[in-house]
Amino acid sequence: MTADQPRPAGATGAGNEAPGGARSGAGAAARLGGRDRAESRENGAEAAEAQAPAEARDAAQALEAFQGRWAALLSRNGTTLHPAKVEELSARTAAMICDGRPGAAAAALVGAHFTDPDLLVGAVELLRFAPSQEADPAGAFAAAWAFALRERTLRQQEAIRTAADVARQEAEQALHASEARFRALFEHAAVGIGVGSVEGEILAVNRSLLEMFGASMEDLRGRQVTDLVHPEDTPEIWQAYEDLIAGRRESFQCDKPYYRQDGEVVWTHLTCSLIRDEDGTPRYQVAMLEDITDRYRLQERLHHQATHDPLTGLPNRAAFFERLERLFATAAPSAHFGLCYIDLDRFKIVNDSLGHTTGDQLLVEVAGRLGAVLAPLGHLVARLGGDEFVVLLEDCDGEHDAVAAARAVLGALREPILIDGHQLAIGASVGVLERAVGTITPGAAVRAADLTLYRAKEAGGARWTLYDARTNAEAVSRYTVSVRMPLALDRGEFFLEYQPLCALDDGTMAAVEALVRWRHPLLGVLRPDEFVPAAEETGLILPLGRWILRQACAQAADWQRRFGDRAPQVNVNITARQARSKTLVSDVGRILADTGLDPGLLQLEITEGTALGPRDEPLRVLNALVDKGVTLAVDDFGTGWSNLAYLRDLPLSGLKLSSSFIIDPSPDPAADEEIGWRIVGGLASLSRSLGLTLTAEGVETAEIAERLRTMGCDWGQGWYFGRPSSAATLETLMLGSPPHAAGPERAPMRGPDRRTAQGPDRRPPGGPDRRHAG
Repeated sequence: MTADQPRPAGATGAGNEAPGGARSGAGAAARLGGRDRAESRENGAEAAEAQAPAEARDAAQALEAFQGRWAALLSRNGTTLHPAKVEELSARTAAMICDGRPGAAAAALVGAHFTDPDLLVGAVELLRFAPSQEADPAGAFAAAWAFALRERTLRQQEAIRTAADVARQEAEQALHASEARFRALFEHAAVGIGVGSVEGEILAVNRSLLEMFGASMEDLRGRQVTDLVHPEDTPEIWQAYEDLIAGRRESFQCDKPYYRQDGEVVWTHLTCSLIRDEDGTPRYQVAMLEDITDRYRLQERLHHQATHDPLTGLPNRAAFFERLERLFATAAPSAHFGLCYIDLDRFKIVNDSLGHTTGDQLLVEVAGRLGAVLAPLGHLVARLGGDEFVVLLEDCDGEHDAVAAARAVLGALREPILIDGHQLAIGASVGVLERAVGTITPGAAVRAADLTLYRAKEAGGARWTLYDARTNAEAVSRYTVSVRMPLALDRGEFFLEYQPLCALDDGTMAAVEALVRWRHPLLGVLRPDEFVPAAEETGLILPLGRWILRQACAQAADWQRRFGDRAPQVNVNITARQARSKTLVSDVGRILADTGLDPGLLQLEITEGTALGPRDEPLRVLNALVDKGVTLAVDDFGTGWSNLAYLRDLPLSGLKLSSSFIIDPSPDPAADEEIGWRIVGGLASLSRSLGLTLTAEGVETAEIAERLRTMGCDWGQGWYFGRPSSAATLETLMLGSPPHAAGPERAPMRGPDRRTAQGPDRRPPGGPDRRHAG
């Protein structure tokens, strides 16, 4: 029967059970028993499997707890390692301990410098309960720790010993090399080197120093440093040396001269240093000397050139002021000094006539004479520039010493000087100053002596003049005034006053003189003689003169419009500098055009000090002014040196007689013959013969006015006729009666027309027109 065939009914189990029922039951039982044993085994395996994970968990927990306590131990007793490195070392050594290698862990910790005894104690206590495969991890760790620490100590000791040997050898080698280098440097250095003891004994010197001094070793060895002193040594050098050997300073430098063996002087730049031992005690001194003789001599030549006049060889201005300031810095305040400020007389004439070469030779001769008489006395003679010299007396016993020096100067220049066949008589003016150092400054002393010199010049030269405080203060005041003058002109501090010039025959006002005043904010109202000379000297007279001329012409033009023929002529002073100004003609022409003043109402007064010659350019200027209708007069006639030349050369219309000739008449008839009045009479006759108007200044009384009238003077000016006053005050005189009428009847008469200052009665018949004379 195949498998595909159906089985007969009952064939499935019933048919077999019946014949084999016993086997079937036994088989079933056997199968049941086997199943029970299998289940029993499975249950045991399951129980074992359930117990193994618990033990693993306990071991893992114990390991984790050990690692944590181990890490904490290393962190507490660790070194300065970074926390990350400590953590890595902790994990690595914990693993070594758990793997049964506590000795390796101990060696690793010692190698990482974990050598704290507290760490060892803590590690031993912790390792007693460590999960390690080593039976006694604590003992193994402690033994390995001790061994590793001992080995480490031995290695360190060996390294130290080796390093010490190497260091000693290197030090010996370095010392030997250093000594060799020092010896080579010492012997072959280009600068001189010397070694001495602190007691000052010279112990060793090199070859350069021997050559510098021109000496041998025997000449210097054993000598004292103090034997090398030189007269030009300053006290500061040896004080610094004493401080050095005493240990109060480490070194010093200076320039010092020494004597060579042959007596010559060698200049050196010295550097001296102190050498101390290991305890800091001074042991040696070392000196290094550089030969600077050539440089020193060059500096001396340059300094001499900078401080001496190349022409005369005398000290120059810089050297003089350096010496003067040094005197003031070092002398006691009560010490006295003297100055003689010298200026040659007529030196400009020599330069202009014979040339600058002759002038230079003259200056050289003058310098030689001054040096010959003053240098032996210990006085400094210097040339300040040009023909100015100065003598400084540093130790002056009084004014007599300074005056004696000034007289020596004049005596030295008394004899003529022969230059290129010319006998040159050259004199000098000397300003003498003698003061205590504490009472003045160097600059003020020189200025005072200079101002005193100009007093000697003004007195005629060829003399000495002693300093006077009051006169010097006046000169300084004049200078101060001149400095402020430009600002005063801008601020309108100047004003004009007018003084009448009256006809002596009838007392009528013929003219007025414009006089400038300065309303100084500090000094009050200043007269012309207090500031005009300074303005003339500085050139400020030119703008000031233009202002005066414009103001006076404007006022005169106003009077001309208001009073007509009664308007007076206005006289304006001009100085020598103004007379020589190329713009004078144009200035006058412009002012006349701007103000509308008749030129015949303007008269310019010049002084004899102007000293114009017939060929001078200013003479053509004055002629041009006269051609415009302006008249000229000479002020202070008779006090200068060119009186008659003025009358011949200048186109004059009038003369003003100086008040110095006006003398009060004496009740004694014999006094009428006094020379002064004779001169007045003679000048009056001269003026009439030349057709000039003669005005007498300084008329103070009626007697003087009458005397002048009888002698032939035309006009008078002075307090008798009126003091300088404002224009408004003068207008009352123009409108009223004349201030004074000369003569017994004092009749108000009009004289000739004085606006032209040249009436027909004042010019001799057939005489030349003086406006164009010369």
